[in-house]
Amino acid sequence: MVLSVKTVFYFFCKFVFMYLIFMDNAPTTRSLDYDYVTVGSVFKLLNKAHGVRLHSHEVKYGSGSGQQSVTGMQKKEDGNSYWQVKSPTDEVLKRGEPIKCGQKVRLTHVNTMSNLHSHHFRAPLSSSALEVSCFGTDGEGDHLDDWIVECSGSVWLRDQYVAFRHVETELYLTCSDQTFGHPIPGQHEIVSSKGLDNKGRWKTMEGVFIKPVDAGSA
Repeated sequence: MVLSVKTVFYFFCKFVFMYLIFMDNAPTTRSLDYDYVTVGSVFKLLNKAHGVRLHSHEVKYGSGSGQQSVTGMQKKEDGNSYWQVKSPTDEVLKRGEPIKCGQKVRLTHVNTMSNLHSHHFRAPLSSSALEVSCFGTDGEGDHLDDWIVECSGSVWLRDQYVAFRHVETELYLTCSDQTFGHPIPGQHEIVSSKGLDNKGRWKTMEGVFIKPVDAGSA
């Protein structure tokens, strides 16, 4: 039996997810001999202002797009906070390649295999911002899944806070001050916002980082 590339990728992501859930003490900056983020790596993202990790789950928004919701989670051990950095919709990046500052990428939620996404729907709690959701199936969505990594220097460093600017709306991935009630009480609202401050800065935390020597595509 010959498996398609999409099927192989799906099972790879599921394997990584189960490994992270079991271990939850994956390699960090201290244990690796390279300090940058590479294509295909899986990790959690910590917000500088609120100390929450970028998170998603099967809960849909009750308004706006009705798509899968994205939130900020305080609990660092939660397995639904892992994301894989991948090629954008219009370009193929080499697996294990260092991600340059200014590079377009997609962030795929490992557990649900849908992509970090934004559009022109209003945010559910913040009237001056736009909604951020997860969209797509088996890692495939559309051009509204593309984000630009903004950082200082030449490449995205793992211990560096960076910003993600949405290609279509040109707004920044931001953790707002608002929190949700039932059924996701206490979780922070994640939005796309014009202003860039510490609410829009993110750093990689727990994860599995692909070695630069690995070949293939992501």
